Amino acid sequence: MRLSSEARPILQALFVTFLWSTSWVLIKQGLQEIPALTFAGLRYAIAFAVLLPVLWIRRREVRALSRGQWAQLAALGLVFYALTQGGQFATLNHLDAIPFSLILSFTPLLVAGAGVFALRERPSRRQWIGIGLTLVGAAVYFGPSNPFRGAALGFLLAGLTLTANAVSSLLGREVNRRRVASPFVVTTISMGIGAALLLGIGTGVQGLPRLTAKGWGIVLWLAIANTAFAFTLWNHTLRSLSATESSVINNTMLIQIAVLAWVFLGERLDALEIIGLVAVACGTLLVQLRRPGPGRIASKGEASSRPDAR
Repeated sequence: MRLSSEARPILQALFVTFLWSTSWVLIKQGLQEIPALTFAGLRYAIAFAVLLPVLWIRRREVRALSRGQWAQLAALGLVFYALTQGGQFATLNHLDAIPFSLILSFTPLLVAGAGVFALRERPSRRQWIGIGLTLVGAAVYFGPSNPFRGAALGFLLAGLTLTANAVSSLLGREVNRRRVASPFVVTTISMGIGAALLLGIGTGVQGLPRLTAKGWGIVLWLAIANTAFAFTLWNHTLRSLSATESSVINNTMLIQIAVLAWVFLGERLDALEIIGLVAVACGTLLVQLRRPGPGRIASKGEASSRPDAR
């Protein structure tokens, strides 16, 4: 049975979010033998090496980048990969996957709040409803019946990662809005810069351990399948999906991570926690679904600039 042209990119995007959701489980397992920053550095350095040949094909586009554009890509690599992705690995070393994914889902709220002050964009009524629903869902999840799981350091790292993720989201929007380069070139160059920082700091501070076959298998799968392949396929789906459709699909990750963590990591959820997670997922979705104003059309580049920790 052949898929319709409308269904194919939706299923492909859902497959990508599934791969990104499995990353959380694989990272938790890999952290048992690989130091966090070294682990993150290896993942993105190998992914960069896989994407490098295609970047060579687009070398004319790379040579055309100005010094200022290189600075923008370097900033994106620092914040999105070195800080956000490094923070994800470090946080998962101290905190369960489900509460961390819930905390990280507050990124659109921070971005919307920053837009009020930096861009003078006032949230719509629908976005205010989404903000309220997200806060209620978080209160239900982290209610009196659910003591905070994980060390205080884990929640501190989660907050720092959330902040870095929001900043990288704003940087990603700016880079895409200015059309510094094609999405592939932006992703590959910023990934290479961030990976070099992560790997350098990780091996310098934590060292490079002897990895078992399982450890290398996790690193290689995360680098090749969940990063190089998944990012490429996601950018491909954005040729067909609208910003709204990609936001809806992206928001399924919170639920997917919860299910995978329950099955593979033994992280349990009661009825109230499930209600809280669903409320947060719906609330953050409402915050992201912005109706284009006069003369404003949600672009594919804008849809692709939401850099959640993956």
